[in-house]
This record gives sequence, structure tokens and C-alpha cells, in this order.
Amino acid sequence: MSWIDQYRSKLVTAQEAVSCVESGMRVYIHPGCAEPEALVEALIGRAAFVKDVEVMHLLTMGASPYCVPEMAAHFRHNALFVGGNVREAVNDGRADYTPIFLGEVEALFESGEMPIDAAFIQVSLPDSHGYCSFGVGVDCTLTAAKCARHVVAQVNAQMPRSYGDSFIHVSKIDAIVELSRPLCEMKVQPSSELFRTIGERVASLIEDGAVLQCGIGGIPDAVLLNLMDRKDLGVHTELLSDNIIPLIEADVVNGQRKNFKPRKVIVGFVLGTKKLFDFIDENPIFEFHPSAYTNDPFRIAQNDRMVAINSAIEVDLTGQVCAESIGPQFYSGFGGQLDFIRGAARSKYGKPIIALPATAKHDTVSRIVPRLANGAGVLTTRADVHYVVTEYGVAYLHGRTVRQRAESLIQIAHPKFHDELYDYCERQRWFQRNAYAAEVRG
Repeated sequence: MSWIDQYRSKLVTAQEAVSCVESGMRVYIHPGCAEPEALVEALIGRAAFVKDVEVMHLLTMGASPYCVPEMAAHFRHNALFVGGNVREAVNDGRADYTPIFLGEVEALFESGEMPIDAAFIQVSLPDSHGYCSFGVGVDCTLTAAKCARHVVAQVNAQMPRSYGDSFIHVSKIDAIVELSRPLCEMKVQPSSELFRTIGERVASLIEDGAVLQCGIGGIPDAVLLNLMDRKDLGVHTELLSDNIIPLIEADVVNGQRKNFKPRKVIVGFVLGTKKLFDFIDENPIFEFHPSAYTNDPFRIAQNDRMVAINSAIEVDLTGQVCAESIGPQFYSGFGGQLDFIRGAARSKYGKPIIALPATAKHDTVSRIVPRLANGAGVLTTRADVHYVVTEYGVAYLHGRTVRQRAESLIQIAHPKFHDELYDYCERQRWFQRNAYAAEVRG
């Protein structure tokens, strides 16, 4: 049977496609902007026929109707990264959270430790050879599809074709729902003056020929806006946003000096708008790979001048970074922060950077803190941290004593909190403020 005949034989409605889901199954959903919303909607329509179905995914940009209280008997979400659309359910106890490095998720599928009964994916139309592209997100989904007992694909005419390790053949799909529907988007937020200032501070650390990783958020996006005067930058990252487009169009990002995968933008998925989706469509500069590839610290470290840029919720005076929770309330996840922090630390001339605003809640709360909030989790350890950046400056911590770290971090905290931070240091007997200041001046 030709692939075209196979394709036609597998065409079904969304309701028919999700009928493979039975009680007690685990269902994986393609994350990010690739969320297959028609399949999710059809799954909710099947609620009356199933119970105790585990719905598992990373950050998704669409709706999460399986998390509403009324669905508790039918579905329970397992978050591999806590996004805004599932955060309430996780912290209310109606959904679960699995802390894990993004680069290690796929090993759970491959080892059978987390078997997948059904994978709901969204892909492009097939090419002349019968291959569909995962488009805006390979992430962990290629591996999930390889390991799943049932693969259900939303084949979308509006999904771009991305290159790299980004394809699945029609023969590997069990049910196909064909449609043309706009993808979920993550709108670009206007850059604030605060983020622009922090972006300028971080950009000052980035030299010509550097290889970039940018995490999620306004600060990494603001950094990209401050790099238009650089030359020959490269990219090896888990994700990208719309702000990469002007850098590529201006030939700032061209990968000419990359020693690992030169002239290629290595990426796992993109979070952005249709403008970005159109830009990656059949664009050979982009090379998409699974997260186990993009987030492997040893592979990251092969890039000379690797610069990892990630954000945080708070940093304590010893350098411990909390980026996953606000106190005991789960906020996001491990993602790729530590994968890239450690990879950049082992890169020749690499720079691991944590960037965050100095305060929160309209300058009433310091984010440089004596101790992390009660119940807060440490995502990046004090031994992993190199650079910490706020709007007040840059603190370099690697190889520094606790005393030196505290002093450097106080200098990049908001001035209104300096006294209480110094008071804490004195109570800990790390130093006497006046004596230490005199020592530094001497």
C-alpha cells in the first residue's frame, strides 16, 4: 500500500480518533504552540466514557479543560512543566507535578518508566514521500510518538515544515484528523524599561561569535533586542521567540563562528506568533531536534563561547536560585535552566547567566533575599551559579566565598533593601558591615 493510500485509510473525525482512549490510560499531548486543540476538545467530549485518564504534557499555550474541577473523576493532569493554564489545578491538588530536567524527560518514555498509551500530536501535511513535520515543536514529542501505543495526529495545513530531526512518516500514525486551523500563539509582550535595562546589562557580557541560549520570558527577549551591533552570533537553545527574527535578517545571527553545528540555529521548539511560524517554514538555517539532544549539557558544552541566559524568582545571598516556585506554590518547572547553566559552565569561554529584576510587587519585595522563601525549591545550586544580573549591575559568584557572594549580591539589590541584607550578614557573622567595607576599600 502506498503512503497516500495509508494516509487516506487513517482519516477519521476527531471524535473517532480519540476513541482509543480508555479508562486508566496515560495520554501525552504535544506542548507549546503545537497543542492539538481539536484533539483536546474531542477528548473532553469523551469524558463520560472514561475515568482516571492521566493527561501529561509540558507547557501548552492552549486551553486545559481537563483540569477543571468538573473533570476530576475523568482526567488528572501530570505537569512536566507547570504553565499558567494548569497552575491553579496543580496548587489546588487537582493535578500533579513531576519535577524533571527537560533533557531527561524522553528517557522516561524510552525506558518504560513512564509508558505512553496515546500520543496526541500536531504535524504538517505530508510531503511527497509521506513525511509530516513536527513544525513548531519537536521537543519531547518525537520520542513520545515513537514510544506510544497509539499515535493520533492532528494534520494541520497551517503547521509549518521545519527541518532537522523533525519528521514522522504516515505509516507510524494510527489515526489522522485533517484540518486547517491557526496554531496557538504566544504573543510578544512590549519590553518594559526595566527589562530593557536588564537586557542591556546581560548584553554587555555577550561578545561577537557567542552562541546563545535564551529561556522563557521578557528578560531573555529583551537581551535579544540589545544585540543588533554584534557579529556572527550563533544559537543552540531549547526554545526561541519572535525576537530572533531581526537578528537573523540582519545577519547578526549566522553561526559563522560556531564550532559545533556551524551556520545552523539548533532549537527544540519555538514559542511565538504566526510571524515566527512563517519564518521557520522550510527555512534551512533552523535545525530542530528533540529536547534530549538540545538540552544535553555535554552537547551544549561543545559550543565554544556558549552563553546561557535564564531568569529566576529569587536568589539568596549565597547564590542559590529559585526559579520553579513561589514559596511552596509551584509556578513553573525545571525546564532547561540547569541543563544550559551546566553546559555553558563547561564550554570554552562560556558564560552561565541568571537575570532577574531586583524587586517584585512595585519595589516592595526584594528578589535578592537573605534566605529563599519557606518551601521554595532550589533549581540552580550555589555551586552552579556564575553571573547574576539585575538592573543594578552584574555579580560574579563562581569561586567566591559566601562573604564575597553576599557583598556582590547586595550591590545589585535595590538600595532600599541594602540595610536589611547587611544586617542579616552581620547576624550570620559573615562580616561586620563597616569593617568589611573598609577591608574592600583597602
